[in-house]
Amino acid sequence: MTQTRAPLMTPVLIGGCIIIMISFAIRASFGVFQIPIAEEFGWLRAEFSLAIAIQNLAWGIGQPIFGAIAEKFGDRKAIILGALVYAAGLVLSSFAVTPGAHQLLEILVGFGIAGTGFGVILAVVGRAASDENRSLALGIATAAGSAGQVFGAPLAEILLSFYSWQSVFVIFAAMVLLSLFALPMMRSPAPASRGELEQSMGAALKQAFRDPSFTLIFLGFFSCGYQLAFVTAHFPAMVTEMCGPIAPDGMLAAFGITTTSALGAVAISLIGLANIGGTIAAAWLGKRYSKKYLLASIYMARTVVAAAFILSPITPGSVLFFSLVMGSLWLATVPLTSGLIAHIYGLRYMGTLYGIVFFSHQLGSFLGVWLGGALYDLHGDYTLVWWVGVGVGLFSAIVHLPVRERALNLRAV
Repeated sequence: MTQTRAPLMTPVLIGGCIIIMISFAIRASFGVFQIPIAEEFGWLRAEFSLAIAIQNLAWGIGQPIFGAIAEKFGDRKAIILGALVYAAGLVLSSFAVTPGAHQLLEILVGFGIAGTGFGVILAVVGRAASDENRSLALGIATAAGSAGQVFGAPLAEILLSFYSWQSVFVIFAAMVLLSLFALPMMRSPAPASRGELEQSMGAALKQAFRDPSFTLIFLGFFSCGYQLAFVTAHFPAMVTEMCGPIAPDGMLAAFGITTTSALGAVAISLIGLANIGGTIAAAWLGKRYSKKYLLASIYMARTVVAAAFILSPITPGSVLFFSLVMGSLWLATVPLTSGLIAHIYGLRYMGTLYGIVFFSHQLGSFLGVWLGGALYDLHGDYTLVWWVGVGVGLFSAIVHLPVRERALNLRAV
């Protein structure tokens, strides 16, 4: 009797990739709107930056909430609610004319990202995948978010050349709603052990909170959010101000990259491109090796690369090298962290538990964006805040080492 291998590419994975790609493409484009909005209303740059920081925090708060909604009322209902909230936030933002209104409405956008992003989608993909394919399937879904990062900002730039920023917000809201056409593909079984089926959400949360490994994973994910958000929000400006000049007869100039500001934008795209391969590679390794040691290695590699970058003269070559290496490590932590939670605590409440851990990530994101601007205003450059990022990366590398990477005996009490 022959056994058939479970397929990796399933309708659930394809549908999840479509939804998460569109959600993240729009999320990654918000930096493009900073100048048009500030110029129209004469705002300080910090006003819209705070709105983006609030969006990141709301995303983190909303993640465990939408995870719980998905597990209580169904995955597809949670995704529909997330898309509706996301679209409403974008449409209402197109009418906002004060900094406070934008900052308030970014709460809706952040909650919408939570409902259409990693927490809910990865939980569905994880439950639908076989044990053999789960790690790689989570990596592919995560990489889809990176693909969205690659084309989201350029798409916004192109649309802004034809339409006002208000109209582009409405177009993006329509894109979010159109992504729901992929929802019929998101039909997944709920493979679970008998213990998982009998366990209540309260019992699952109580068991996780009592487990020191859950606390260590929670603390370790903080630096990932700090580093990613800081680089996304401030690295282009850092490159513009601190990078050496681009040679007029060099390769970059031949490709039309003649200013350090243009190089800063290219750096973000390179990070997104490198991340696609890096995330899938990390997920593939996660099936074969200890996830906690892989996570510790990734955070240590980030620490070494970031320290070497700031200690060396910042040149166009070092910017490109840093972008490619950091990009390969960018979201590589996501399939490993979500897979580690699924392995230790089971699949039944993976969305809620990962959402709680992801809140730590978004606390780091908020701090990375806000502290980057605050310390820059105090010191006139990004050196100090960069070293803070190096320190938290080293902290995350260390705290993953004591994690007990074994499945818990799930209790139904």
